[in-house]
Amino acid sequence: MQRPKTHYAKAGDIHIAYQVFGDGPIDLLWAQGWATHIEYAWESPDYARFLTKLSRFARVIFFDKRGVGMSDRDVGYPTLEERSQDINAVLDAVGSKKVAVFGNSEGGAISTVFAATFPDRVSHLVLNGSRACYKWHPDYPFGLKPDALQAEIDAFSDMSTEASEETSIDGAPSIADDPAAIEWLDTYFRYAASPRAMSKLAVMNYDIDYRGVLSSIQVPTLILHREGDRWCSTDHARYLAEHIPGSVLKIQPGEDHIVWYGDQDELIGEIQSFLTGETSSRTVDRALKTVAFVDIVGSTEHLARMGDDRWRSVLEQLDHFVSKRLNSYDGKQVKHTGDGYLLSFQGPTSAIECLSALQADAARLGLQTRTGLHTGECEVRGNDLSGLAVNVAARIMDLAQPGQILASQTVKDLSLGADFPFEALPAHQLRGVPGDWPLFALD
Repeated sequence: MQRPKTHYAKAGDIHIAYQVFGDGPIDLLWAQGWATHIEYAWESPDYARFLTKLSRFARVIFFDKRGVGMSDRDVGYPTLEERSQDINAVLDAVGSKKVAVFGNSEGGAISTVFAATFPDRVSHLVLNGSRACYKWHPDYPFGLKPDALQAEIDAFSDMSTEASEETSIDGAPSIADDPAAIEWLDTYFRYAASPRAMSKLAVMNYDIDYRGVLSSIQVPTLILHREGDRWCSTDHARYLAEHIPGSVLKIQPGEDHIVWYGDQDELIGEIQSFLTGETSSRTVDRALKTVAFVDIVGSTEHLARMGDDRWRSVLEQLDHFVSKRLNSYDGKQVKHTGDGYLLSFQGPTSAIECLSALQADAARLGLQTRTGLHTGECEVRGNDLSGLAVNVAARIMDLAQPGQILASQTVKDLSLGADFPFEALPAHQLRGVPGDWPLFALD
């Protein structure tokens, strides 16, 4: 197959490199893991063969995430939300309305969050060698504890030849006796990112935790995992399968984590069968949203002090600020809630930035607000939202102090990399909502 040309899509000010090849009946977005380089990928006969096989049944959309490869490098600490925006930008650039998304390893994180957030753009989700969380937690016992975590970060960050070869062989044992393949893979990682960027990328990846998103996945999902994967045990795949509704789990023979090594035919055969054999369609009426309740503190007292006319003028000015900020941060006003607003956003990063700006706007009008923020699956009914996520955001707002933005654990986890000043608070019980809820205040 003739090597495809690299193009660029714009996600805000960031250039995202992508290629498109194949003429199959479905669009397949291939979201690679870790550090990548879409042009040097074709220098490997193994990777080139893998890509060519995908192109026989799909139009493949192949891209480098921001921060690596042919895409803009110096982009700071990208969030999962920003990476989802990158996917949207690439899909818009190639004119793709709906795609199957195939996420490998760390690419599974952005694939899953994208599928939950934009279910209208995703027909199927395929995950291979992925995990919902890297770190150990009492309820996630197969995650890495601090010492093991640091050892892996150090291994991935060391670009010396000997260490790089050892890491490569651990991720692809089937090439242990193939010096040419090892040399290509080592060079591939060096082309993908500098040692400093590799280190930052490793640290960032090990902070990923998107367990709170899994129950929101509503598209048909296939989870693949090789039985002897040395980088990622099958426990992670089983967790995904248990928590993504209706998902299909296929444990395959082999030890290679790097997907284009090992038995390509069995893996690609499973993907092709899953994608081309699916005929059901569903009307999208649920989606992952970041929901915020904003309440004006002491509105009755303000009204009594100002009188009807002046208070109405103040509220009209606040409405103007809300409309302006929502336009800037791609948010929506769902409805007025008496003395406040119900707002929705595609992700928590833009929500927090918008709500912080609104808090300052309200202060200029002599008002204080309190805000509750949560990310979860919502029922979409025309322009309205309902469901547990909306109720949770409302209950969190009830606990917020004047001038405070109070967020759930899911908001904190999904805003990874944005460096917001979260202050952990004791877990709370939310009225009418089961369980204890860790909450975080934004200073």
